[in-house]
Amino acid sequence: MLTQKRKLMKLQDLRLTKSLWEHVRMQWWKLILSQKSKLFQRQALRKCRRMLATQEFVVTHEVGAGGKSFRAGKQSNVNEDGKKTECPCIFVEPMKWMQTVEEGYVANKLFCMGCKARLGQFNWAGMQCSCGAWVIPAFQLTKSKIDKCSM
Repeated sequence: MLTQKRKLMKLQDLRLTKSLWEHVRMQWWKLILSQKSKLFQRQALRKCRRMLATQEFVVTHEVGAGGKSFRAGKQSNVNEDGKKTECPCIFVEPMKWMQTVEEGYVANKLFCMGCKARLGQFNWAGMQCSCGAWVIPAFQLTKSKIDKCSM
């Protein structure tokens, strides 16, 4: 009689564990699908659709005070609504496809290896973003040349 109770308890524990696992798994998938998770986003060139970088290689920077930070008389990066404007470029870590980086240049333009379109520029000493922030070292891709895609 005692062994039957133990077997029944083990069976109930197993069912509870299985249903709990299914619940956790379903919640995880709902989260991923609802947010179109940034983990699966990638940057691709608009012209030839070549993948340039995934979200993990994008370098974030704090938005500065606009052009007024370093140059006299420049506009700020605040629009009429009082919100800060989005940077027109993204910064990434150096990657293998950046041929001019591998050739040993300190600063140069970045081109696509497939279609030879200009993507941006880089400078190991750093450069200022249009929002006023300095990024060191800087590997800048122009947003107008690339698309954000989901994998």
